[in-house]
Amino acid sequence: MSSKKKASALPASSAGLLRFYETDEPGLKLRPEIVVIATIVFITLTVILPIIK
Repeated sequence: MSSKKKASALPASSAGLLRFYETDEPGLKLRPEIVVIATIVFITLTVILPIIK
């Protein structure tokens, strides 16, 4: 083996090379579970409030 580092191969996609970026973007970061729970609560309130009004 040579002392050079081997470049890791990127997985191929149908349009060329597929890249995954690991940069952190500024903004609100929420776990997917919280988003799903908030959506279910919002839908439930939207359905229940007209009934009890």
